[in-house]
Amino acid sequence: MQIKTERLLLRELVRDDWRSMQKIASDFGKSKYSIYDIPMPAGDVEIAALTKQFADTGAFYAVMLRDVMIGYICFHEDNGNYDLGFCFHSDYQGKGYAFESCAAIMEYIAKERKVKSFTAGTALANKPSRKLLERLGFTLKETDCLSFRKDMEGNDITFEGGIFIKSGNAR
Repeated sequence: MQIKTERLLLRELVRDDWRSMQKIASDFGKSKYSIYDIPMPAGDVEIAALTKQFADTGAFYAVMLRDVMIGYICFHEDNGNYDLGFCFHSDYQGKGYAFESCAAIMEYIAKERKVKSFTAGTALANKPSRKLLERLGFTLKETDCLSFRKDMEGNDITFEGGIFIKSGNAR
C-alpha cells in the first residue's frame, strides 16, 4: 500500500525503518509532551525489535518526505473501531505534514475498510496534538485521568487525557 499526497508518500512501515524510528523516538523523548505517552526505547536492539513488532502488525505507516521518514501514523483496531496515533520528528512539525498525511490515510482506511468513525487520544495539555485532531474533524468525547510514566521518586505522573471521536467521512 502506498498513498501519495501533494508533498508526501505514505507506505507501510517496514523492519528496515528502525533507524528512522530511532531518530523519531529520540527526538520525541526530548519533547515536553513525552511525559504524556508510553516511553519508546532508544537503543539499537530495542528500537529494532519494536519497529519489527510495529511493522508486523500492518497497522503502522511511514510518512516520507522524499527519502526521509519524518514521522509515522498508526491505527489500533478493536472490533471495527480505529484509533489514530501519530508521531512526527520536531523538525517537521508545524508545516502541515501531519494534517496532510493523517487526512489522506484516514480517507484511505475509511474507504478501504468501510470505517464510519475514528477515535484518538491525547493529553489535554498537548495543544499541538489537540489542534491537529480538531483540524481533522475530531471532537472531544470524554476525559480520563491517565499515567504512563513515573517521576524520580517512583510516583505516577498523572494527567488529564481526552478521547476524541470523528464520525462520517475522513476529511
